[in-house]
Amino acid sequence: MDDILTRAGITDCKSLSTLAAMTKATSPSTDPYENPTQYRRLARALQYLTITRPDLSYAINRLCQFMHAPTDEHWGMLKRVLRYVKGTLTYGLQLTASPLFDVHAYSDFDWAGCPIDRKSTSGYVVFLGSNLVSWVSRKQRTVARSSAEESIRA
Repeated sequence: MDDILTRAGITDCKSLSTLAAMTKATSPSTDPYENPTQYRRLARALQYLTITRPDLSYAINRLCQFMHAPTDEHWGMLKRVLRYVKGTLTYGLQLTASPLFDVHAYSDFDWAGCPIDRKSTSGYVVFLGSNLVSWVSRKQRTVARSSAEESIRA
């Protein structure tokens, strides 16, 4: 995490204790970011943090959706994530010895939760004892109309 902050040149910036709300609709801006290579390099580096920092997964996924043509607004969102990383350097998954070997799984689904494209997100987590061993978060590939809506149209 320190290496990513050094590459971004913000090791002395003010840190944040909360991550920006990434659900804000981002309208296409006409002001492209002046250094898209830097944006792409930092966004890719942040993707590796999601292995031990699942709290960053959604925000980093949203940032990576704009890698083809980042704008100044996207750069501002990326800097916000970096400032949050600086404020939470000690966060991460901890694996501890557990006397229990119970397996627990939880799932959730956010129907049409993305305000931009109305796609749904689903995910699950699996615990072995008190340790998180697997998780997935996926955004659906296409938007499907409900069968009730199609029946009305027909």
